[in-house]
Amino acid sequence: ENLQVVERVTARAPVPIVVGVSAPGFAAMGALARASMDKGAAGVMVAPPSSLKTDGQIVSYYHNPAETLGELPFVQQDFPLVTDVVVPVDVILKIVEDCPTCVMLKHEDWPGRDKISALRKASDAGARRISILCGNGGLFLLEEMLRGADGAMTGFSFPEMMADVVSAANAGEIDRARDLFDAYMPFIRYEAQPGMGLAIRKHVLAERGAIAHATLRKPGGSLNAAAQAEVAALLARQAARLADLGCCGFWSTRRPPRPWPPNSAPPSRPSTLTNAPITSTCRASCQSCGPTRSIQCATRARARFRPPP
Repeated sequence: ENLQVVERVTARAPVPIVVGVSAPGFAAMGALARASMDKGAAGVMVAPPSSLKTDGQIVSYYHNPAETLGELPFVQQDFPLVTDVVVPVDVILKIVEDCPTCVMLKHEDWPGRDKISALRKASDAGARRISILCGNGGLFLLEEMLRGADGAMTGFSFPEMMADVVSAANAGEIDRARDLFDAYMPFIRYEAQPGMGLAIRKHVLAERGAIAHATLRKPGGSLNAAAQAEVAALLARQAARLADLGCCGFWSTRRPPRPWPPNSAPPSRPSTLTNAPITSTCRASCQSCGPTRSIQCATRARARFRPPP
């Protein structure tokens, strides 16, 4: 099943794909890693097992994946809230020094922005520089970018938020990055609820037409009517705020389940979510769509968020 997912995603994604291959045994890790790379992955990610208790154990552990994976590039995942393994800055630097194929850190420590600053200070002083991509649902993405992160590697219902914030920050347009981040922040906060986040995300992605349905595997749940109403209210305000910023946010239309032909607009299909009112800022782009704001919004959005076949 892992490989089926890898094959489907790598065949459709226009960006490099990193596959998580953490496993109790290194043979299984290596087999999944090699198979994933054969199917088009750009690299693999390894998290430390919760059995590691000392700095020396952490460093020694990562020697094993480096040896098992050979020349395959790997990402070190730093997510102590889940793994219960706290990895200090000097340990990360030691792993990077000892393992040339460790090319990236997935930073998910919380709070951990000082860790990003320390790693960048070390690389400025001569340590090997690696990429730093951040997780935690994008909760601190802007601040992490300002500390020296390279981007995001996380889940959120609106991945274009992360792309736009990162692009604005890299261009030095910090006020623009803040405005965009602030527009999405209420929903970032809402989606970050423990135990509900994935159900919320799949609900919105299904409404956007990116996935066929919002079902979670058991014991995962679904959103009740009250939660769906909360989502609709938050997204209506988000769409209005993005319109004020000159963005034509695409949340209010469910897209067809298959890609449409290039240079053509998808059919108008209003979402079950409440549609945000058209403001004067976005009226010029959406005047042909009527109240549902469907065709033009989808046309503008499809280049950044293309659903799978």
